[in-house]
Amino acid sequence: MKFTVLGNTGFIGRHLVASLHKAGIPVETPPRDIETLRNQDLGHVVYAIGVTGNFRQNLYSAIEAHVNKLQRLMDGAKFDSWLYLSSTRVYGGLPANTTVNEDCRLSVYPGADAVFDLSKLAGESLCLAHSGPNVRIVRPSNVYGPDQSSNTFLGAVMDEVLRTGRVTFQESPQSSKDYVPVEYVVDMIREIALKGTQKIYNVCSGVVVTHEEIAKALREAGYQVDFSSNGPTRCFPVIDPTRVQEEFGKKSSSLRDDLTSLLAEVKRNGRQVRYG
Repeated sequence: MKFTVLGNTGFIGRHLVASLHKAGIPVETPPRDIETLRNQDLGHVVYAIGVTGNFRQNLYSAIEAHVNKLQRLMDGAKFDSWLYLSSTRVYGGLPANTTVNEDCRLSVYPGADAVFDLSKLAGESLCLAHSGPNVRIVRPSNVYGPDQSSNTFLGAVMDEVLRTGRVTFQESPQSSKDYVPVEYVVDMIREIALKGTQKIYNVCSGVVVTHEEIAKALREAGYQVDFSSNGPTRCFPVIDPTRVQEEFGKKSSSLRDDLTSLLAEVKRNGRQVRYG
């Protein structure tokens, strides 16, 4: 048994590689710019190549990573399983007061802000159309850890408070998201790649955390937190984690419980928040 991790220098990819090495599982890490994997025996492939928090500045790169490169690398490749990392952002067009699962019909409105969602869904569609029986999709929610990119919302907040001692949220206190720890994500990726029985899995906490809850924890840690007076309210639907929990018997922790320890770890290790 071996894994091939594509996108191994990204946040999830590098944590996955480290976890596989720790477990004594052989892992190949081709460079991001590789153009073909034709006729190579890849074992269990995890496709973690993507553009995340900074996609608005890299629209063409997002399409290239999520769709075009995926198609080129799957073409002619030999693998035991292929796992495509998508995102729970694809649920963003559904009402905030609803609970959504992997079988929900999705609403996406064309525009610059939808390029990420549409390109991920195009990548998902390529995977679902593949003739291989072990091609699957994982939709992680907002993944956090002490070395997360400052291109993400939480990473940017952490970076700002550690640099300046204060931060101003540009969205309202009622804005909310689902957050999931990177350790849980990589654990579930391995389980799903080896044993998954479904085509699509949400990997999330199932808990909505508001910006006000994050602000409260930061204030209790001694930082100054303000909110922009005209910040919009952006709330995502509640993501249902039932499929993963029932199939694999593992539940994620919540950022509500982890935020204080996460902040302490980042502070203790210095400015470890990355920009890519």
